[in-house]
Amino acid sequence: MPTDNQERLRRVLVGRIESLELAGVRQLPKARKQAAVEVAAVRAVRPAAEAASPERGELVRPAEEAALLSPLQVDSTTKATAATLEVLQQEVAPCVRCEELARARTQTVFGVGNPQARLCFLGEAPGADEDKQGEPFVGRAGQLLNKIIEACKMRREDVYICNILKCRPPGNRNPHPVEAANCRCFLERQLELVGPEFICCLGTIAAQNLLGTTQTIGKLRGTLHTFRNAKVVCTYHPAYLLRNPAAKKDTWEDMKLLMREMGVEV
Repeated sequence: MPTDNQERLRRVLVGRIESLELAGVRQLPKARKQAAVEVAAVRAVRPAAEAASPERGELVRPAEEAALLSPLQVDSTTKATAATLEVLQQEVAPCVRCEELARARTQTVFGVGNPQARLCFLGEAPGADEDKQGEPFVGRAGQLLNKIIEACKMRREDVYICNILKCRPPGNRNPHPVEAANCRCFLERQLELVGPEFICCLGTIAAQNLLGTTQTIGKLRGTLHTFRNAKVVCTYHPAYLLRNPAAKKDTWEDMKLLMREMGVEV
């Protein structure tokens, strides 16, 4: 009977293989010395892996695999995840699926932060400052988000931050449904690579697009939702809080809910 560690590793490996299959990968290079321990682990849990498989499309946390590896291999896993995100970022950069956005943008705005973060903050789209600098949440709303993160006893570099859209909509208008659909594959791959345990949706647009709902942020906040195997908390966008400071107390309640689920005392 497999041990708990073997079962965890089995789920990670099967999930990783299925993710590669979905991405169109049909052949892997021959394992080198660096991967010898991982190959041995695959052989050890192969019978269990053949007996069952996880739900297709499940987000696989690299940290689950990393917990079973040596410090050297953990560092290699982190670098591999970051490198893969960089490849995806390079794929996003020349995207012209949304002709209007591609024509108007200065550059795409991919994501920033810890490539293996437990928590991901998800916004709707870049603004003027983000379009200029190429990094999400760097304007006034981003400064407020930084304060929220610090109040939760974390640092910006501890979390991962990205948006539904990777391009700024002209005039900072709301993303059109077709634009969100065009960017969806990039977002899903991004979340799959980071593998957050928790996602915080900032505003109605982010929450509706991620969760596939038409409910407003007022209806969605204050309770837990799920996206694949990640727990999701929805709250107001920092830009809304700048216009409506009274709503900050509600956002703080949402953050306390999120921190309780994460096991962080605030």
